[in-house]
Amino acid sequence: MSKYLLAIDQGTTSSRAILFSKNGKIIGTCQEEFPQYFPKDGWVEHNPDDIWKSVINTYKDVLALVDASCDDIIACGITNQRETTLVWDKNTGEPLYPAIVWQDRRTAQYCSSLVSDGLQETISSKTGLLIDPYFSGTKLKWILDEVPKAREKAEAGELLFGTIDTFLIWRLTQGKAHVTDATNASRTLLFNIHTQQWDTDLLELFDIPPNMLPEVKDSSDDFGYIDSSILGGEIPIYGVAGDQQAALFGQACFEIGMAKSTYGTGCFLMLNTGSTPLKSEHRLLTTVAYRLKGKPTYALEGSIFIAGAAIQWLRDGLQLIQSAGDTQSLAEQTPIDHGVYLVPAFTGLGAPYWDPNARGAIFGLTRDTGIKEIVTAGLQSVCYQTKDLQKAMESDGIRPTRLRVDGGMTENSWVMQHLADILGADVDRPEIIETTALGVAYLAGLKAGVFTSLDELSNQWKLERRFRPKISKEHRDRLYLGWTKAIDKVRKID
Repeated sequence: MSKYLLAIDQGTTSSRAILFSKNGKIIGTCQEEFPQYFPKDGWVEHNPDDIWKSVINTYKDVLALVDASCDDIIACGITNQRETTLVWDKNTGEPLYPAIVWQDRRTAQYCSSLVSDGLQETISSKTGLLIDPYFSGTKLKWILDEVPKAREKAEAGELLFGTIDTFLIWRLTQGKAHVTDATNASRTLLFNIHTQQWDTDLLELFDIPPNMLPEVKDSSDDFGYIDSSILGGEIPIYGVAGDQQAALFGQACFEIGMAKSTYGTGCFLMLNTGSTPLKSEHRLLTTVAYRLKGKPTYALEGSIFIAGAAIQWLRDGLQLIQSAGDTQSLAEQTPIDHGVYLVPAFTGLGAPYWDPNARGAIFGLTRDTGIKEIVTAGLQSVCYQTKDLQKAMESDGIRPTRLRVDGGMTENSWVMQHLADILGADVDRPEIIETTALGVAYLAGLKAGVFTSLDELSNQWKLERRFRPKISKEHRDRLYLGWTKAIDKVRKID
């Protein structure tokens, strides 16, 4: 009898395959990094074949690790870096252009022109999103406009568009399924979150041929079968969600007001608002949290572009550390009010600023400043950016007073304690911090009948450690004031 749920977690800097037991425990995990490409200032690209190979390699590796076969897998769930945009040939499967990553800012000028034309409210009212290069729609338009013969081929029905989930499913099913789920569709600037349909007015605005777009399904649904020629056995794909929505689901944030924050390449704070899509007055996003049996649950989200990527930059770019694991001991040797602020606006600023022209900087350097202070400032920047999101949600009338956290950075207990201190809120770290993968394993398991209800999934969530604030409000406010001054200095307002 099949006994495992497989999660394919395709992230921004690496791909992972994780096998979960029926009770949500990790049986085995494998990970493979792949290259990032920065062809111009603000441009970020991936080679689609690097992504594809890393997914296949990690899948094969995790089966070998636990001595399992395809017959042992009940179903597969796929979670992915959102907004990253791909166009490929419908007949050959070959990508027309590298994947344009969610961090990419090449369409900033076009987005500014849309705002100048007064289209922000029109687009936001339909999609819940702001006009920003972050989202897929303007990336797709760029490919059609700039790649030779792309528009001609698209209008002839020869090209397909998809986010990473769609691209992987298309390849895994040998071209039988061109599909996505509602969470990924809701991040494209092309999907009406109220009607749950691709929006014809927006497709016309961005000049996107409708025949390029995938079918939109529930997050727990039949997305097709992994072809036996790919991995040695036929496996149903029963769960799909964008990485942040998958993490919300894996954290069992099923009730209104429950919030999670994920710390990976970026940082994403998401709060469940139930069946009502709340409109933010402070530049947060309204998005689909998940869709089950045709009924969407909505969320309010704040997106930070650079979190773990800042630590990766300290490691690979500045070579101040040998591994991310070195950061905790360095921070423990450094007072939290050391006076240095690192603003990692390498590809602009996300919520609540949405400033694509801002660039990174380090402030407060003195002759006493060393590696410890700069590394600690990098860690603190993640906490300060989360505070920015908390303040925005508070201004919208919803203040998360307890936060469930996940992602690789949450292993760093110094960061989690500092996060609690800066937020003035409890931070709950679960036993399983790989909640992004767990979320799509849950979604696949629901469709497969392994799980029967959301209540059953809620009961599986277990607290590993709760971090409570330890510093005074005055101390917290003083530290955060220094951060806001640093932010003001990096913003380039037209």
